Amino acid sequence: MIYERPSPDDPVRQGDIFRNVPRIDVSLGKVLAFDEQEGAFEARWVDLVDRSRSQPIQAAVRIMPVQGIVITQDCDALRSRDISLCEIRPFREVYPHIADMKDTPRRWIGVITQHARANYGWFYLPKDPNIGFTKRMGTEFGTVLRVARKDLESMRTEHRVARLNQDAVAHFRERLSDFFRRYPYNEWYPLTKEEFETYKTEKGPVEPYPWQK
Repeated sequence: MIYERPSPDDPVRQGDIFRNVPRIDVSLGKVLAFDEQEGAFEARWVDLVDRSRSQPIQAAVRIMPVQGIVITQDCDALRSRDISLCEIRPFREVYPHIADMKDTPRRWIGVITQHARANYGWFYLPKDPNIGFTKRMGTEFGTVLRVARKDLESMRTEHRVARLNQDAVAHFRERLSDFFRRYPYNEWYPLTKEEFETYKTEKGPVEPYPWQK
């Protein structure tokens, strides 16, 4: 498919796919912390910060091994202290809009081509059992993981399962840049009052700007 196998000695690059990347989940409302005098106790994060400003906070956290794809640019991946990855999950979870869609070639063609152009928040990854993708997968650019570069480099031999090929990584890089440089705006703002009324009728209830009232 769109994947290739890098040599274990190849440096970490954008588009590298790793398994068993740690995803750390913390509830800020209830943290299980540790103190030499008190032992284990529960507290809110804000309270822990107030009492531990001068030293690191020791706490129990939930860590899940997940699959991830490197989003850090190649040059930074060679020297940065940390490397960022986005979590990879089954595509129907990444894009719940199609959770109940029928599994037919025609439907998937539409999603992979048309839907992908309109949705900046995810990237589609085809099924490939050779790298452990037994179903269609995807990644959400908003779900970012951080791993120390040296630690990720130590995982290259056993846990780097693949790398996007030349065509795929070029597309991945462009989609990633589109996501992070998006400018949020209401598309109807330049319409005249008359155009806005037609737009509102066809597209649904939206609020007019002062010049459209």
